[in-house]
Amino acid sequence: MSHYFRFTLGERFLHGFLMLSFLGLVTTGMPLRFSQAGWAIWLSHTMGGFGVMGFFHRTFAVLLSTCFLLHVAHIFYRLWIRKEPGLLWGPYSLTPQPRDILELGQHIRWFFGLGPRPRFGRFTYWEKFDYFAVFWGMAIIGASGYVLWFKTFFSNFLPGWIFNVAFLVHGEEALLAAGFIFTIHFFNSHLRPERFPMDLVMFTGRVSEAEFREERPEEYDRLAAEGRLAALEADPPPLWLRNFGRIVGVTAVTIGLSLFFLILIAVFRR
Repeated sequence: MSHYFRFTLGERFLHGFLMLSFLGLVTTGMPLRFSQAGWAIWLSHTMGGFGVMGFFHRTFAVLLSTCFLLHVAHIFYRLWIRKEPGLLWGPYSLTPQPRDILELGQHIRWFFGLGPRPRFGRFTYWEKFDYFAVFWGMAIIGASGYVLWFKTFFSNFLPGWIFNVAFLVHGEEALLAAGFIFTIHFFNSHLRPERFPMDLVMFTGRVSEAEFREERPEEYDRLAAEGRLAALEADPPPLWLRNFGRIVGVTAVTIGLSLFFLILIAVFRR
């Protein structure tokens, strides 16, 4: 069976570091957010105390910020140095476009058996939402986190009430982000029937021809019509890479869902 490249090695590495940093931030941040919960106390003691947990939380914050800045720098490189066409608009762009609204409506109709499944292209509307959610998170959670981390510096020119707002915003937005990633994103990427129990494309970088034609028929047909499909042909991913993806993916999903249910317990027992 033919396979085609979907993600480059650099994109997969960046996603891997993003996944690691996010899981690390939630694992070390939520026990601080719900410090009175029994599981949070146990986890903090296991890691050496809340002080050590705070150190790791800031370490993962730096890792996530580094991933974000590297990605933004790569975007500017592709725009200004390589001058790639279609990066900000068109069928290969992650920018939300009128087509996404149309496909959302078609998808809802398909859910209720009222129409055919949309012919998705390179990126679906929910993938674009997930992508820009990172920018939203860095703007709100990241900015408030750095204000709280370097409060002595920021107190030189920010009023005191800003730190109270930053504390509130940081915790609540982080809670929202964790809930979204561990439910909506996990379901769309791995737990929906077509992909269950694990979508390996982000680990292998490759997709089978059958999956390509089924999941993204609009992109497949366009590439075939443009004569660009053959250039993306790839060998099937080796067994070790598929097994590696399964181990890492299942571990990440298990940790994420476990944290989600622990957070629910802490919220409803407050």
